[in-house]
Amino acid sequence: MKARLSLLFTKPSKRIGPSVTLLWLSLCSNLLLAEPQMLNFNQADIQSVIATIGEITGKTFVIDPRVQGQVTVISSKPLEEDELYGVFLSVLRVQGYAAIADGEVVRIVPDAVAQQQATSNGGNTGEAIVTRILPMTNISALEALPLLRPLLPQTAHLVAHEASNSLIAADREVNIDRLQSIIRRIDRAEQAEVEVIPLQHASANELMRTLQMLHPNQTQTVLADERTNSLLLSGDSGRRLRLRTLISHLDTPLDAGGNTQVVHLNYATAEELVPILQGVVDQQSGVQEIAGGAAQSGSSARIQSHAETNSLIISAQPAELRSLKSVIRSLDIPRAQVLVEAIIAEVTVDTARELGIQWQATSNLADGDGIIGGTNFGTGGNNILSQVFNPIGSPNAVAPGAGLNLGYIAGTTSILGNEILELGAVLRALSSDTDSNVLSTPSVVTMDNSEASISVGQEVPFITGQFTNTSVDTAAGQVNPFQTINREEVGIQLTVTPKINEGDSVMLSIQQEVSALTSSVGAVDLITSKRTLSTQVMVRDNDILVLGGLISDDLQEIEDRVPGLGDIPILGNLFKFRSNRQVKRNLMVFIRPRILRDPNLAHDISSSKYNLIRARQLEQRNSAQGLTPTEEMPLLPELFEYLQSSPESLQPPDDGSS
Repeated sequence: MKARLSLLFTKPSKRIGPSVTLLWLSLCSNLLLAEPQMLNFNQADIQSVIATIGEITGKTFVIDPRVQGQVTVISSKPLEEDELYGVFLSVLRVQGYAAIADGEVVRIVPDAVAQQQATSNGGNTGEAIVTRILPMTNISALEALPLLRPLLPQTAHLVAHEASNSLIAADREVNIDRLQSIIRRIDRAEQAEVEVIPLQHASANELMRTLQMLHPNQTQTVLADERTNSLLLSGDSGRRLRLRTLISHLDTPLDAGGNTQVVHLNYATAEELVPILQGVVDQQSGVQEIAGGAAQSGSSARIQSHAETNSLIISAQPAELRSLKSVIRSLDIPRAQVLVEAIIAEVTVDTARELGIQWQATSNLADGDGIIGGTNFGTGGNNILSQVFNPIGSPNAVAPGAGLNLGYIAGTTSILGNEILELGAVLRALSSDTDSNVLSTPSVVTMDNSEASISVGQEVPFITGQFTNTSVDTAAGQVNPFQTINREEVGIQLTVTPKINEGDSVMLSIQQEVSALTSSVGAVDLITSKRTLSTQVMVRDNDILVLGGLISDDLQEIEDRVPGLGDIPILGNLFKFRSNRQVKRNLMVFIRPRILRDPNLAHDISSSKYNLIRARQLEQRNSAQGLTPTEEMPLLPELFEYLQSSPESLQPPDDGSS
């Protein structure tokens, strides 16, 4: 059984020097190194106590000059070496000092200095000064700081780092361990749970703004989900409970009639949206059948349009109003514009050849009666009888036809003084060539998915009926005939509806018509040629696509002859009339769309067209040789000047000349 010794350290007498006391303590400690010891200090100098502990434990201490004071320790049982060192650290803590382990050296410094210099825990005693970073996972470090600060001594340091949501603590290890245990208990996930509160009547955005005005420092506590009209609550259970109570009071239905709001449209047309929105309301609320078989919507929503301001007036319950406003936002969007240019190219070649001889003879008897004959071959107005026997200038004269006309009139043959025969012949040769080259480039600008049309031509009158009755006279004794006329457009017409697809492609629904007046020889009225095209195509932006074409080659040959005489070799040509006609026609229609998403592109295209017209006007001014002064000819202003000037400044001065 180990012997137990009790040492009583008292305040040294003034008659005994400090060196003697230290020597005595050193000798006693050497005797007791291997045995448990009971320490009792009564007003002993702290530096002497530190020296004694150093001898017992074998540690090297460095004492700060500010370490001063008297120590009293009362022990009731023997202590091992480790327990002895723990008591020593407790003594230092009571005195306001701390031991900092720095390798094999232990520094004894005041607590305030130790909290700034501590780098390790100094062992397992729990009395060493340590500095730790305590991260927070579910609660805010700023909110936890005022709750945890009173749990530490005044000499301890505790600050919050908002960026990393953590606490930085500097104090004795035992205090830091206790603080960390408390944080683990309060920093739980259920304290920061997120709740979803669906709203039935109120607007999530409006209610969120109201709650944030009541709690301006808690802007992250309440968030609104507009799509589901719900509020998201975060934070501790007590805060969420208060917010849920307030939300339940605010999320109440309004009086009958709901809300009435005016929604201003930026791009869509109010009149066009009214039936669409009314259909959405009817579909959502259903249609209810009432007495008498009539049907009415189950919703009380009312939608009207105001054309002057392009606005919608909506009276509906909050939930319906939110749904309608969501639909309006999706429909009221800007649409791109599309420039559609059609290119119509037509080349026509028309050739005609005529060659033949016409004979005619007559017997002019004295009493005016006689016999006539001839070969006219259906040449219409070029009547040989009129041309040969009625020379130009006579009352019934007919001018020769086009082409080469060579005529011969035989002398009058007389028998017994009577003229019995006159004979004439005409040689007719005609060659005609007609070439036409038509190029039209109609263009039109329209919004995406909107129909546009352009028409360039004339209205031509066509007789559809007439009335003449000689038996019906007016009071003045005149007949009152009349005709009915129908006017039809003749020219170029383009109707197009573009639809921009994903990317740079445009789907085009096209109606193209090209009509013109043609020759009306032999017809009872005007003749028009018409070429129409109706199709739907897909074209990439700024590409050219051929829509269709017409290539025709018509050849017509006609030969008129006198039976029998026309079959005689060589001489038969005197009794023939030949004509041929050949028409070649090439017609192509092209299309080119250009998407005008960028306002600068639209401006550049418009500027180029504007400058082209102005350049043509300048050419006319420079080449003008008429009586009109050059400065009085129409001329567009400079484009830059036009954009910078007001409309009033571009008007001609009113000098009374008009």
